[in-house]
Amino acid sequence: MSKKHQDHDYSLEAIPNSAKKKFFPMLVVMLGFTFFSASMLAGGTLGTSLSMDKFMSAVFIGNLILCVYTGLLAYIAGDTGLSTHLLARYSFGEKGSYLVSFLVSATQVGWFGVGVAMFAIPVSKVTGVDVRILVLVSGILMTATAFFGMKSLTILSMIAVPLIAILGTMSVTRAVGDVGGFAGLLSIKPTGSMPMTAALSLCIGTFISGGTLTPDFTRFSNSKKTAVMSTVIAFLIGNSLMLIFGAVGAMATGQADIAEVMFMQGLIIPAIVILGLNIWTTNDNALYASGLGFANITKQPKSRMVIMNGIIGTILALFLYNNFMGWLGFLNSFIPATGAIIISDYFIVNKCKYTEFKYTTFKNVNINAIIAWIAGVGGAFLLPGITPLNSVLIAMVTYVAMSKINSNANKSIFNNEENNKAA
Repeated sequence: MSKKHQDHDYSLEAIPNSAKKKFFPMLVVMLGFTFFSASMLAGGTLGTSLSMDKFMSAVFIGNLILCVYTGLLAYIAGDTGLSTHLLARYSFGEKGSYLVSFLVSATQVGWFGVGVAMFAIPVSKVTGVDVRILVLVSGILMTATAFFGMKSLTILSMIAVPLIAILGTMSVTRAVGDVGGFAGLLSIKPTGSMPMTAALSLCIGTFISGGTLTPDFTRFSNSKKTAVMSTVIAFLIGNSLMLIFGAVGAMATGQADIAEVMFMQGLIIPAIVILGLNIWTTNDNALYASGLGFANITKQPKSRMVIMNGIIGTILALFLYNNFMGWLGFLNSFIPATGAIIISDYFIVNKCKYTEFKYTTFKNVNINAIIAWIAGVGGAFLLPGITPLNSVLIAMVTYVAMSKINSNANKSIFNNEENNKAA
C-alpha cells in the first residue's frame, strides 16, 4: 500500500510494532472510553434505588466483572494487535464476523447520534441556540476528531479526562454540601427499590456492549501487560467515577444527569463543558469503533466509514434520541455473547495460540459460533439473575462444548478413513 493511501488505523491488519503505544497514552485513551455519559444515568438510577452500602457493593462487583471481561479481551488484542472485528474471524469465520461487526457498529452509530442530541438539546435550552445548528456543529466536530484516529483520540482524552474528573468532583462536592455533608448524604433514603441482581445487571449492562470493543483500542498497546493494566485501571476509575457522579447528584437533587445537576447549581459553563467533553470522548470512541466494523464488512478504509457513519448519525440524531433508545438497549442484549465467544476461542479452544493473521485462511462461517451466540442471546432474555453475565457464560460454555464435539467427530471420521485405507 502506498504512503498516500496508507490506512494509519490498520483496519484490516494487525498493528505493526512501530505504531504501538506505551502505558500512559493507552491509559488516557481507555479512561476517555470509560467516561461514558450513560453510566451517569445508570448511577442515578442506582443511587435513588439502593442504600449507599448496597450501591457501593453493586459498583465494586459490577466493575470487577467488567474488568475480567474487558481485561481478557484486552489481553487478546495486546497479544495479536487485532481489532474485535478481525479477532471475530478466528471464531466466527470471515463472513461470520460480519454479524459481529454489524451488531456492534450499528449500535455505536446509534449511540453516536443519541450522544449528539444529548449534548445539543440541553445546551439549546440554556443558550437559546437552535438545536439543529448545535446538532450539525457538534456532529461535524466529533466526526472530524474520530476521522484522525488514535492520535486524535489520545489528544482529546488528555484534555477531556482531567477536566471531567475535576468538574464532576466539584459538582459532587457542592451537592454533598447542600445536603449537610456525607452524614446527610448517607441519611437520604432510597425513593425506589431494586434487587441486587437487577442492580448488577444495570451496572454491567450499561458498558458491556461498549466493553466488547476494547480490542479496537488496546490493540495499539506495546505489550499484553499494558493492554490489561490500562483497561482494568480505566474501568475501576473511569466507570466507577461516572456511576458515583450520577448517584450522588441524583440522591442530592433528584437529577441523574450531572449536567442537569450543574445547571441547577448555577454552574452553566462548567455544565456545558463537562457535558460536551463527556459525550465527545464517548462519541469519538463509538464512531471510531463503528468505522472499524464497517471496514471489516466493506473492505473500505476506516476513515471513509467514519465519515459515512458520522453523517448518518448526525442527520438522524434527533430521531434516534426520541425513538431509538429502546432499540439500542435491545441491540445491546445481542452483543456480550460475541465477546464471550472470542474469549473462549482464544483462551480455551486455541490455548492462546493464533496463527498470524495475514497467513491465516478463515472459514466462511463457523456454525459453532453462531449456535453459541444464539444460546447466549437466549440466556440473556430467558434466564433469571444477572442478564449480561448469563449471556456471556452460556455463550462460552456452548461454544467450547460445540467445538469439542465437532473436534472429536472430525477425529473419528479421520481415524475411520485411515482404518479403511489400511484395510
